[in-house]
Amino acid sequence: MASSKQHVCTICHDDRISNRAVSWCTECEVFFCEDCEKPHRMSRLSKNHKTMSAEDYQQLPTFMQEISSQCRDHKKKFELYCSFHACPCCVQCITDTHQKCQEMKPLLDVLKQVKSSASVQLLEKDLKNVKDNLDKTITYLKTRISTNNIQKAKAVEEIRHIRESIDDFLTKLEQNLLDDLESKHSKLKSKMVNLVKKMEQRASKINQMQSHFTKMTQYASELQMYVGMREIEKATSQATKYIDDLERDDHLNEKNLELSISSGLQSILQDVKSFGDININTTPSTLCVKAGRKYQAQHLVKLIPGIEQIKPSLFRTLTFPNDMRSLDIRACVALPGGKVIILGHNKNQLLLFGNDGMFTRKVFSFTVGPWDACLVRNNTVAVTLGIENETALVDVEKEIIIQTIRLSHNCTGVASDGKVLVTSSVDESTIVDLNDMSHTILKGLKASRISLFQGNIYGTMFGGNQVSCYKSTGELLWTFIHDDICFPRGMSLDKNGFLYVASCGNDSIVVVSPDGKTCQTILTEADEILQPYAIDINRQTDIMMISTSFLSYDFSKNDGRFCEQVFFYKI
Repeated sequence: MASSKQHVCTICHDDRISNRAVSWCTECEVFFCEDCEKPHRMSRLSKNHKTMSAEDYQQLPTFMQEISSQCRDHKKKFELYCSFHACPCCVQCITDTHQKCQEMKPLLDVLKQVKSSASVQLLEKDLKNVKDNLDKTITYLKTRISTNNIQKAKAVEEIRHIRESIDDFLTKLEQNLLDDLESKHSKLKSKMVNLVKKMEQRASKINQMQSHFTKMTQYASELQMYVGMREIEKATSQATKYIDDLERDDHLNEKNLELSISSGLQSILQDVKSFGDININTTPSTLCVKAGRKYQAQHLVKLIPGIEQIKPSLFRTLTFPNDMRSLDIRACVALPGGKVIILGHNKNQLLLFGNDGMFTRKVFSFTVGPWDACLVRNNTVAVTLGIENETALVDVEKEIIIQTIRLSHNCTGVASDGKVLVTSSVDESTIVDLNDMSHTILKGLKASRISLFQGNIYGTMFGGNQVSCYKSTGELLWTFIHDDICFPRGMSLDKNGFLYVASCGNDSIVVVSPDGKTCQTILTEADEILQPYAIDINRQTDIMMISTSFLSYDFSKNDGRFCEQVFFYKI
């Protein structure tokens, strides 16, 4: 809420003179009267400082007026921003509390054009969505209360109607049932009334935030705007999570009062011990609210976890039919909706598995051995055909090849972002524009397996024990070589740009940092990672798939069998 306090000139106040302030300097953080403002405006050191009228300053919410450009602990000006802790820092802060923080940015870069950033529009949209959801949910709950009242009235009416035809013998039983009805309805109503009150309080807070937001965008300084947005983002995220929790914890499920009349009323004098039952029937909510941005308010500076924080957790595997052995899995592809495509090199097949991990059907059989596969868009998958110098686009639903792309080199690795398709080999690579199907050969990009992320191309060379990053033009950006990477096969990147490599030679999965300077082994043979080959990461769900293979030997039958498995991890 904006302050109504009349401010006095800071300079004059230090001289014990109470002159009314007319302006506020956002950099000096002091008030000026008309007389003191002139020298401040004319001074060579402060003439470029940004100022605002004292009236405009009073329009800022109180918590924003308290935001300072100086560190409270060290009384020094904020100059840097720590991305890890998401806070501004002065030079002394770095020495005291941020010595190990690597992501330090100039504060001026972070604040540049903050009011015109996309996050402002996103936050404004979030505020509106949360307010709309709160209003809609309140209306819905009030309707449910009214419906329950009607249900109660109907139940009472039916109870009274039956009661009129029964002897006084049932009076006590009737009263017991009415008491039960009143008790359960009271509890039901009380819970929903309390829930409505809590939501109305949150709605009031969001209304207040909307008012603050409007004033903030008009009158706040960049720092005030940035920190203020963080506070509003926090409240918005809490409100969004509150609504999500209500849905997840069944608070919005419909609880209906239902009356069950005893079937033994015809023989009431002999058999009936109860007038009936009052039950609360719960059904899924019919309320539809706008989806909010999950697990956040969005930060203006993206927080990227450290490589040491990556801890994959296994949660399921694929279920292969008994007759499906020795596939030689070369690729795992995550499809929209949670389904999975497996590429079997030995049997030249594309296989579809459901989002429950169960085998669904064979999608397509090739006449030659396929090498790699990737999702292009929707349900279209690209498959490389090795020495045939071709890449086939397969429609998974229709189970047909919709287009064959002929290239001038072997086709081993393949990756796509929906706009371009990159096919690699150990000799050269080619980018295909999926709009006009034009080809661009990248002679400097040589890779067994590739992946795309934010316009760059990442590649592994099986015999080179290394991973490399290239521009889309084929220009090498960096190469990372490490003893932990041994005969790398498949690779994929997560949403933060970390590169996951299937290190086949030492039975492990290695993560390489986005800058190609460090790595860490996250899965080993102890995790049953044996000769890993294919790897794919769904960046929307943070689900990682890894194919492994091993020799299973039955000594009783003197029979060895090549077995494979695909593990699913949450990262």
